[in-house]
Amino acid sequence: MSAVLDQACSDAEAFAAADFDGLVVENFGDAPFRRGTADDPVTPDVVAAVAVAADRVQRASGLSVGINCLRNDGVAGFGVAAATGARWVRVNVLNGAYVTDQGVISGEAARIAAYRRQLGTDALLLADFMVKHAVPLAPLDVATGAQDLAERSGADAIVLSGSRTGRPVDVELLDTIRQAVGAFPIWIGSGLTADNAAELWSRCDGAIVGTSCKVGGRSRAPVDVERARRLRSACADE
Repeated sequence: MSAVLDQACSDAEAFAAADFDGLVVENFGDAPFRRGTADDPVTPDVVAAVAVAADRVQRASGLSVGINCLRNDGVAGFGVAAATGARWVRVNVLNGAYVTDQGVISGEAARIAAYRRQLGTDALLLADFMVKHAVPLAPLDVATGAQDLAERSGADAIVLSGSRTGRPVDVELLDTIRQAVGAFPIWIGSGLTADNAAELWSRCDGAIVGTSCKVGGRSRAPVDVERARRLRSACADE
């Protein structure tokens, strides 16, 4: 864990130097993942490790953090958020059911909402729609599904991603979801780069990025501060 924490703090400091607004702490290196559901939760070491990492990177960078306990443990995520003061939690499958590389995952919106109230945390809930590395179990009307997620799940924002880590969101899908949910916040969850920011950034309310800011554009490489700065500059407010 000491090597993991050292790398996390180094990456956090690089993002801070590039003038990023916040960080997401997740157990990306834990694959193959547990589903993160009530019957297959993440193990206690994952919760402990993510909490320690979240605390360390906040101290190292001075940035706020969000939590994502992969694959889909929103209860663990909010537990970490309550303990560390994290500002948001990402949940990959909040409602509906998806076929993933971990098997079928069904959303547990009511269970997460109850635990969130119990904790009394003000951390926000960012919920993926048609999350990457997954397909809906049943045919899904995109506009209706997005409206249900925005209006009936307890989410504070929708996250839209490409089909895999590092792949950009489809612009037509992004525009369709925007029309369906109106002013409800939409974040991009993968694939934002300095090259496509002119097309994508104005269409969203925020973005979670990783791959495009890494050395050589490789998701498991360290952060390249110059690549991160180029992306941040491309997303500068008008």
